[in-house]
Amino acid sequence: MSVKKVLRMGDPVLLKVAEAVPTFNNPALNALIKDLLDTMAAQDGAGLAAPQIGVSQRVVVFGIAANPRYPDEESIPMTVLINPVIEPLSDEVEEGWEGCLSVPGLRGRVPRYTHIRYSGFDQFGVKIDREVRDFHARVVQHECDHLDGILYPQRMSDMRAFGFEAELEKAAEAENEGQ
Repeated sequence: MSVKKVLRMGDPVLLKVAEAVPTFNNPALNALIKDLLDTMAAQDGAGLAAPQIGVSQRVVVFGIAANPRYPDEESIPMTVLINPVIEPLSDEVEEGWEGCLSVPGLRGRVPRYTHIRYSGFDQFGVKIDREVRDFHARVVQHECDHLDGILYPQRMSDMRAFGFEAELEKAAEAENEGQ
């Protein structure tokens, strides 16, 4: 297993626009993908982008079956997506809670398109083209933002909906008890 250190908010690599991947199915790309998958699994993440492990290339991995960080969410097929393009298919935007391995311990409500098409390539250069909604769409948008040097707090419209997970959970429990 090749688990890499996940860079945290403030590291300049996370602020760069990542470079396109010029060739597929080569030893360096395959090693990067293995590192991404191993690191994502070790952190119980729903996705991970190459810049998060210090590699400024347009590569993301994502997918969940059963995940303790997202116990109530739909499954997403494990996907390697290279040089992605996202197209919103609706103007509908929904705010939802997000976290990030590069922003550990914090969560925030982030507006995202609810219906998108994403395309790109797998590690062998095979074209990927999918139309997705809801949580799947949110995960893809979150991970692809990393390729443009954007972390989810930069997308937030109300910073009052941003905080440490433990405090947010306590506040939600207190609110539920008061109802």
